[in-house]
Amino acid sequence: MKLKEDSTEQKLRGAYYTPLPLAEMMVELFRDDENIKEILEPSCGDGVFIDGLIKTGYIEKIASITAVEIEKSEAKKLKSRLINEKKVNVLNKDFFDFYKQYSDKKKYDLILGNPPYIRYQYLEEEQRDMMSTILTSHGMKANKLVNTWVGFIVACVHMLSDNGKIAFVIPAEILQVAYAEDLRLYLSNSLSKITLITFEELVFPDIEQEIVVFIGEKGKQEKGIRIVELNNLDDLETFDIETNGFQKMQHVHEKWTKYFTNKKENELIRKIKEDERFQKLSDVALINVGITTGNNKYFSVSSEVVKKYELQEVVRPLIGRSSHAHSIYFEDKDWLKNVKKEKAAYLIDFPDKDISDYPKKHREYIKLGEKNEEHTGYKCSIRDRWYRIPSIWVPDAFFLRRNNLYPKFVLNKCNAVSTDTMHRIKFNTGIDPERIALSYYNSISFAFTELCGRSYGGGVLEILPGEVGNILVPKLDQIPLEKVKEVLARIDTIVRNEEDIENALDIVDQEILVDEIGIDSAMCEESRWIWKKMQGRRLKRS
Repeated sequence: MKLKEDSTEQKLRGAYYTPLPLAEMMVELFRDDENIKEILEPSCGDGVFIDGLIKTGYIEKIASITAVEIEKSEAKKLKSRLINEKKVNVLNKDFFDFYKQYSDKKKYDLILGNPPYIRYQYLEEEQRDMMSTILTSHGMKANKLVNTWVGFIVACVHMLSDNGKIAFVIPAEILQVAYAEDLRLYLSNSLSKITLITFEELVFPDIEQEIVVFIGEKGKQEKGIRIVELNNLDDLETFDIETNGFQKMQHVHEKWTKYFTNKKENELIRKIKEDERFQKLSDVALINVGITTGNNKYFSVSSEVVKKYELQEVVRPLIGRSSHAHSIYFEDKDWLKNVKKEKAAYLIDFPDKDISDYPKKHREYIKLGEKNEEHTGYKCSIRDRWYRIPSIWVPDAFFLRRNNLYPKFVLNKCNAVSTDTMHRIKFNTGIDPERIALSYYNSISFAFTELCGRSYGGGVLEILPGEVGNILVPKLDQIPLEKVKEVLARIDTIVRNEEDIENALDIVDQEILVDEIGIDSAMCEESRWIWKKMQGRRLKRS
């Protein structure tokens, strides 16, 4: 964990200033609204949104702008620069304090800005308490994963007038991360219209932070939610926000990435969810995180290290990285190939006995770890014996946590274990592993994988155990096992040879889903399109 004292002042303040073209575009969206009189900018920084209001002439139409800025020097500079703008009132104040003082006394017709992105651990204790109060008072849970921008957006929605509007630049993680589940539900319940403008290219390249422009409107009649996708800031000059229609808002905790699909596609997804020929992976298996070693580099070792410290009796076969998985079946020959390449193909599993009973070479390796401070990380430091890894068990299969083109579902045929780079799968009693593995490699399940996961950065798809469990796969119970094995062997060959995975999907879609189960080929084709669209969207960021 990065300590507060090691962080930059910019990171501690969460101050990443908005490009003027983006601020101007956000202002332009509201310039024809004659009902906007009172405006709030809760974290005004260098005043770019006020500059946008001035440059567009919008400031002439409104009554006043309240600009709040926590940094004294920034507030002072802004006051000096805007000394002739009588409608602008700059306050040097923590917005959370401002909210506490005026939350039920002042209402605003438009609130816009770029709230600070500050992690919970970087906040002062008083700020943490205030943010927790804001969240819990609006029916949300407060936890240590929540970022300040969440508190800002909840507080600001509360301070909107009856038909007020909000426009914020916020992290794109609002679309998908688990800690924003309560926020998504709160916003869908509090706002009648939500628009999300996304960018394929990074707006803030210095911080590798994907952002969206969130626009919300209060009102009595619900219009819904829409997503507008742009390539970069240059597209702001020509885009028309009205080209995308609204979809019906679903008042649930689910991710908003589903709104990247259109109404027709969402109807298909709904039909598949209701189709009894499909089941969730969680219906047939326990899906758990891989082994949390606390220090993969230390505990995952090559054959050279095994020989040097005579670890042969305390190591297990390991599939440690996605690059180690080249097939659907992970067999002895695959593991040995990794061993011969001197990959970290072994996991150390020291026994549960007194260290004095360990062989000399084992104790040497432990002392080496202590000398190099390998034991000081959080997970290792909280163990009674830092060098003993808990919860080691051999799974039936693995599912890759982070993926590029597609996530691999790998059957464990050599009693291997995995670190937390992969999820562990234990099938329920009576479940045939090969039926489930084959049931995953089709267009419909690949589409659900993209829908259930999240874009992690650099085009990577990250999917967590609970999300893997929500992937829908067809039921293959009535298909002869010989047929299953024959088709799966062909799919394994395609994966091993690094052929286009769509060749595998073509086979399973036609020979299993259509010919054996009777699924409409159009359902497969439309699901393939959804998969390719969602995959293509995230790969553009790689």
